[in-house]
Amino acid sequence: MTSILPLLLFVAVATLTPGGATTLATASGARFGFTRSIPLMLGIAIGLGLLGGVAALGLGRLLLAIPALQTAAKALGSAYLLWLAWRIARSGPPNAGEGPARPITLVNGFLLLWLNPKGWAMTIGAAASFGMLATNPNKLALLLAAAFGVAACASLTLWCSLGVLIARFFSTPRHWRILNLAMGVLLAASIVPTWR
Repeated sequence: MTSILPLLLFVAVATLTPGGATTLATASGARFGFTRSIPLMLGIAIGLGLLGGVAALGLGRLLLAIPALQTAAKALGSAYLLWLAWRIARSGPPNAGEGPARPITLVNGFLLLWLNPKGWAMTIGAAASFGMLATNPNKLALLLAAAFGVAACASLTLWCSLGVLIARFFSTPRHWRILNLAMGVLLAASIVPTWR
């Protein structure tokens, strides 16, 4: 077995770079605090880990072989992320009664990740690039699932903590509207690289 260091570096960079999941974790931390954002973060981390495992088992190969299926998955995921971006951008301060009244649940975080085009791109890319790290697809699936799941937990913890920190500086409804608009725009912009 060759060194897994390149895989770990890839997974760390892929999960730490801004995207839909990191933007949602930041927005949730700012709006609901760290503790109430844990279900979202766990759902995303479990979803990404599972997606990494499934990509290693061959779903990634199927998506690459059928471009129409890949395009449909990206379109569905992009539409969902745009809808979330719109909801976040239009929300006001946490207690204003606008926008999401409750944090995103574990199940919704899991489903969100499965609709996130960046998640698919990361895991399929890892399965294709690091297949030589394991002697069979099952071992590769376990390796990718563990690597992506742990890295997502660490990354989302950092991004959510950043959101909590940012929220300490926002004291007026105008501040919150600017933050929410920025988070919505960033979430929408995170879709662009998946269509290149």
